[in-house]
Amino acid sequence: MSLLKVRKLQRSATALARRALGTSHTVSSNTSNEEFDLAKLDGKWSSKWRSISPGGSIYPLSKKPVDAQNNKKYIMSQFPYPSGVLHMGHLRVYTISDVLARFHRAQGTTVLHPMGWDAFGLPAENAAIERNVNPGVWTRQNITKMKEQTALMMADFDWDREVTTCEQDYYKWTQKIFLLLYEEGLAYRKEAEINWDPIDQTVLANEQVDSEGRSWRSGAIAEKKLLNQWFLGITEFASDLNKDLELLNEWPTKVKLMQKHWIGESHGAEIRFKTNEKDFDLTVYTTRPDTIFSVQYIALAIDDKYVLKLAETNDKLKNFIEKAKNLPQDSKEGFELPSIKAQNPLANKKFDIPLFVAPYVLGSYGHGVVMGCPGHDQRDYEFWIENKKDSPILKSVDPVDGQQTEGPFTKQGILNSTAQEFAGLNSEQAKFSIIEKLSTLGLGKKSTQFRIRDWLISRQRYWGAPIPIIHCDSCGTVPVPDRDLPVLLPEDAKIVGKGNPLEHLKSFHETKCPSCGSKARRDTDTMDTFMDSSWYFFRYTDPQNDKEPFNYKFATDSMPVDIYVGGVEHAILHLLYSRFISKFLSKKGLWDGSEINGEPFKKLITQGMVHGKTYSNPANGRFLKPEELDYSNPAEPKVKSTGERPLISYEKMSKSKYNGADPTDCIKLHGADATRAHILFQAPVNDVLDWDESKIVGIERWLRRVLQFTSELPKSINETSASKPKLSDFNQFEVEFHNNTESILQNITNSFAETISLNTVISDYMKFFKLVSTAFENDLIHKRLILEKFEKLLISMSPVTPITSEESWEILKTGLNIKWETIFASKWPQVEKIIESNVTKYNVFINGKMRFTFNGDLELYKNEDKIKELIVNSEDGVKYLQNKSIKKIIGKSNTISFVLNK
Repeated sequence: MSLLKVRKLQRSATALARRALGTSHTVSSNTSNEEFDLAKLDGKWSSKWRSISPGGSIYPLSKKPVDAQNNKKYIMSQFPYPSGVLHMGHLRVYTISDVLARFHRAQGTTVLHPMGWDAFGLPAENAAIERNVNPGVWTRQNITKMKEQTALMMADFDWDREVTTCEQDYYKWTQKIFLLLYEEGLAYRKEAEINWDPIDQTVLANEQVDSEGRSWRSGAIAEKKLLNQWFLGITEFASDLNKDLELLNEWPTKVKLMQKHWIGESHGAEIRFKTNEKDFDLTVYTTRPDTIFSVQYIALAIDDKYVLKLAETNDKLKNFIEKAKNLPQDSKEGFELPSIKAQNPLANKKFDIPLFVAPYVLGSYGHGVVMGCPGHDQRDYEFWIENKKDSPILKSVDPVDGQQTEGPFTKQGILNSTAQEFAGLNSEQAKFSIIEKLSTLGLGKKSTQFRIRDWLISRQRYWGAPIPIIHCDSCGTVPVPDRDLPVLLPEDAKIVGKGNPLEHLKSFHETKCPSCGSKARRDTDTMDTFMDSSWYFFRYTDPQNDKEPFNYKFATDSMPVDIYVGGVEHAILHLLYSRFISKFLSKKGLWDGSEINGEPFKKLITQGMVHGKTYSNPANGRFLKPEELDYSNPAEPKVKSTGERPLISYEKMSKSKYNGADPTDCIKLHGADATRAHILFQAPVNDVLDWDESKIVGIERWLRRVLQFTSELPKSINETSASKPKLSDFNQFEVEFHNNTESILQNITNSFAETISLNTVISDYMKFFKLVSTAFENDLIHKRLILEKFEKLLISMSPVTPITSEESWEILKTGLNIKWETIFASKWPQVEKIIESNVTKYNVFINGKMRFTFNGDLELYKNEDKIKELIVNSEDGVKYLQNKSIKKIIGKSNTISFVLNK
């Protein structure tokens, strides 16, 4: 039966009952802001919960370790950088993780929902320089403020598991993990060309430089330098990192594709080119060995050892290398090496292939050497045109259809006569045959390469975990012994500008070699802060452990994280590094990662960004400050200076666009529940959220109606002494009410447990409440049935609106004189079976003419007076039968005929 028809039946039955009883039960719509002030209720309940637990949690579960893999949920949001205050993006991500944690706890699951602080890093150091304070002081002040904000939003974190990466008890173990990597040869130091941030005065990993060559933090164009730096051997795990993306079935496809692209696994061949220089051969990696007969030049990286040696006696080459350091990576400039030529291993025996030094060649990829095929590669083509002007282009692969194209032919095709014995083969066949031929000649072999480079973790800054290495003239590189960990970050360092003050602090870097006892120098680099965040989820499982990073059993029972919530902006950096360290720790035996091959995160939820309402001047596009707008008519604000309507858009929140929203202000004005529900209701979790605070009034109105209804329900229940009827005794209205509410409860449960469709949860709450409040007006629905369903609604609301749910629970139980405990002690309501309804559709005839249809219970048809009463007082019955003299009623099958007196 349609909901509309149910409503009609309910209205008609209610009207009938009221006339018969002379009574009326109506939920008041005139709720008082003062009576149910949502923000004031926040204060009431946060105080009560804080009296139970200092962190405001009413769940003692956070104090005990997980002991059963099949009865746990590890739910975690990415921990924040303590930059000062939480913004709306934080509010969104923590609301998502909090409601999921509360839901699973209500299902009787042991849930870990921890929180901590990603506290090292450049922003704190730069802020300390600006404010002339120690970055530790600034950071800890911010942590205090931000922790207070999480309490305001009613985020129920397991504060007993809190970690802070800049504290000794945390970075001691970051240093230990570095030393474990060092033991395995996966942490090493070498001189390499690195990306240098000229503003922040520190090294950047490749992942921290964007496609335009800019620093991810300062935005400056990264410079190239040769420095001795520490690297972690993530490339040793590249194959597993790429292959195991297939195991992550609950990760967004977009994130997996981004990682797959960055790892960049490719299959091809290593080919050796001999040169006319004695004992100097070149090894090239290529994915297109089928184009070997089109090689017209070979290019070497500017940091190639042979190139640097030649530059010692060739000033022109030396000058070009210096110039190339500041050229964009895609530059087509090159320097042709004089006198030296290479030989094609298959085409002929002449040394006629010129060698160039080119900035576009990456010394860290393959062998730092590229075979140039202008006929079959766009970049090679442009380089050749730039450096060889009018020289001919050689092609050895033709299109399948035989149609020649201008410029390079970059697709696979059919090898032509230039390819000699391989002519006529298609590209795939030729690749196999050419590699096989090169292998027999000892000049080539199959090879798999990866785009990803080893992770550069050295940072020439103060505010980070010191690298636990000592440099001794006699012993070389010596790891700091476990007994001397942590290597403490000195608090007396003077941070007066960019760069690393540890370089100049003798009390820090002057030390003795732990191996031979002679004078030595402590390494003054600190670690990339992504090292801190690459393992913090393990520390959450055992945060007070002072003997090891974490206990094997605790980590194994808790990991992998079941649900990880965070921004897609960390798709490569943080998530890739975390996967690497997690796999390493599993192989090292610190935890059993066999469930998904050492992967740390089972399900990944990447919430969309929060955009703010942005006003700009239609004349010049300049962003407008709030004080530049006239809000006398809030629906149509105007630019004060011109009277024009501003352009309105939704943009990423930022100070420069004057479109930020303070979550603290919002919560204090509207209450935590309304704010939480609104932020979930406005958009699906993965979508961008256009924040419009004006629409929150609808949520507030709904919550107040729930509270008002709660206050009125006990009076009616106390008047009803009879117990709720059995399912088998439900009348048609009770059947429909039961079926509709249980169906919505099923949707709510599925939205939390499976689809994570949290915006539809809010709309389902509203539908559920509308059914309950409408049923309250229908005296044919038993009040204790309404009470039962309403209690289910309140419990199901408690993950999202904990304050309203708890307040309603107290009002309800107190009003019913029932001893009560917190609603959070209640188990998640079971969804009951749907009852098959006996409702039948009747065609109603009046004096032989079909006038309308009526939906009724077949059992009621046996009682002619009852069915007559119901039909006459239905909405259509009032129109056609009210105040009419009925001579008789004839019932036959699904037809009811009324014969009226004339």
